[in-house]
Amino acid sequence: MHSSGRWSGDSRTAREIEQQPATWIRVADAVRRARPEIETLIGLPGRRIVLTGAGTSAFIGEVVARDLARHLGRPVEAIATTEIVADPAAVVVDDRPIVLVSFARSGNSPESVAAADLLQRLAPELRHLVITCDPDGRLARRWSGAGNAVVVALPDEVNDRGFAMTSSFTGMALAALLAFGLDVDVEALARAGSAVLGGAADHASAIAGAKPARLVFLGSGPLRGLAREAALKCLELTRGEVVGIADSALGFRHGPKSVLDERTIAVVFLSTDPHARRYDVDIARELVRSLGEERVIVVGGDDVTESGGARIWPVPSPPGVPVAGYALLAVLAAQTTALACSLALGVTPDNPFPEGEVNRVVQGVVIHDFVPSEVS
Repeated sequence: MHSSGRWSGDSRTAREIEQQPATWIRVADAVRRARPEIETLIGLPGRRIVLTGAGTSAFIGEVVARDLARHLGRPVEAIATTEIVADPAAVVVDDRPIVLVSFARSGNSPESVAAADLLQRLAPELRHLVITCDPDGRLARRWSGAGNAVVVALPDEVNDRGFAMTSSFTGMALAALLAFGLDVDVEALARAGSAVLGGAADHASAIAGAKPARLVFLGSGPLRGLAREAALKCLELTRGEVVGIADSALGFRHGPKSVLDERTIAVVFLSTDPHARRYDVDIARELVRSLGEERVIVVGGDDVTESGGARIWPVPSPPGVPVAGYALLAVLAAQTTALACSLALGVTPDNPFPEGEVNRVVQGVVIHDFVPSEVS
């Protein structure tokens, strides 16, 4: 991908997509420096780990939770800040101590600060791991220096200035995997990311050129969170003119499949897990029968031998990379597709809502006082 190319435009968003592989190396360095503090914070057995954020930041938790749970041998839950703020008592249902991992690009959204504060009130033994792209944001300033918290501030270039989160999504997701000790070959991941971006133009342009009204993204396990992020990028960067829909490979048949029509393109993210992949291929085959092979794209590695007849967008995964790590590569396909669709529609990707209908940092949220006695 070249940000100066005709297909990708000359925008901050394009540059922030393109820079991601290089930023991953610097993200790994930042986490490495914080690892001794992180290990002390999360090392006690029996602690629940809750991953939180809003929007794209919430989807990070959905992507990484299962690989973290397998690695740590303990439950890891992804609960959005928007859910915590609305019903905090439902999160603290027993006396197990909690490590709250907060993902935040800026840390300035009202829910980011309120969720951490609410859970601190309800669970005094709470510990905080804040992974943020802005060390000067409200969330980072709130917990920096606290005895029960570690703040990991990622490199400044990961703090996207464009409207949509791109570098911040992959940077914070990678930081979470590394913070909890997963063995990720970051240099190999970065090389693979550069290769994916280098070949993205044709695939993204072909999807945008088909002028879809709806883009369906499907993924199994951790890749369902990826599908949700892909659908959100589509909505954000096209100003909602292309409707993004997300589901799991198996869940899509249970009603959401009703969305298919002649202006729909479906993208299936093939899991690197052999068992889950069977279900991904099954739904790809079914979608080809419904939409035709030109309107179904399978995103998968070089080893894909079965795509159900769909077109293949090759996104190879280095050996040993967990499924969540592969999501960082596959999301590049989603980001470049959303950008190409945005530009094809004449939308300005850095500011798709110039009238302020939707904002880069959420506005208009009123945080109401929570009184535990009100809970029945």
